[in-house]
Amino acid sequence: MAQAARVAGAAHGGAPRCWRHERPRDRPRPRRLTEWERRTDVPLLVASLLYLAGYAVRVLVPPRTEPWSDAALVLIGVTWFLFALDYGVRLRLSGLGRRFVRVHWLDTLVLVLPPLRPLRVVQLLTRVQLHRERPRLSLYGRVMAYAGTSALVLGFTASLAVYQQERDAPGSTIRTFGDSVWWACATLTTVGYGDAVPVTPLGRVIAAALMACGLALLGAVTGSFSSWLVQVFARQDGTRPPGSR
Repeated sequence: MAQAARVAGAAHGGAPRCWRHERPRDRPRPRRLTEWERRTDVPLLVASLLYLAGYAVRVLVPPRTEPWSDAALVLIGVTWFLFALDYGVRLRLSGLGRRFVRVHWLDTLVLVLPPLRPLRVVQLLTRVQLHRERPRLSLYGRVMAYAGTSALVLGFTASLAVYQQERDAPGSTIRTFGDSVWWACATLTTVGYGDAVPVTPLGRVIAAALMACGLALLGAVTGSFSSWLVQVFARQDGTRPPGSR
């Protein structure tokens, strides 16, 4: 009887409920996970900024400069532990098991790859806005604000990472942090003067990633601004009196 009911259900309503597999993103978010994210958004945002500050000190301050070098290393370790703790708690509360790693691939990359951890600033700013009942900015404003914040964070982080790799490399044209910032600005804006270029393998990998991010951010800002202009002009045309065109 049970088997016949399953077959009949499949004939009339598709696969039986016990056979259906919901996609992870189609499931409602667990209440405990939402509450955890709401409570930890601001502390983790502060931790991300502290991590970025510690990383900057480690790169810019001369080696073996006491106590700044050791303090920055401790700060980086503590903030990474907080990120790992948050990742583990969210993995457990999500109920997704191993699929959490695939569904939240950006969180996984940010946790595993140190140069990407400052991206938590942009990610957490997005989550803070999403948890507000009424976001302060419109959709177009949020897109442009996030793109601008992403450009600043990516540019500064890439400048630090490339400077760390290139400053002592033979034949490098990036010898100072100012050279690295100039290179990051030229790369993000897709200008590419070519007067300062990475020569180390890891520096070139960072450069390729920054080029792709620069194109994506430029496209997001351009598309959002164009859509906003079209909406403004359409609104103006709709408010004009008949026969005034």
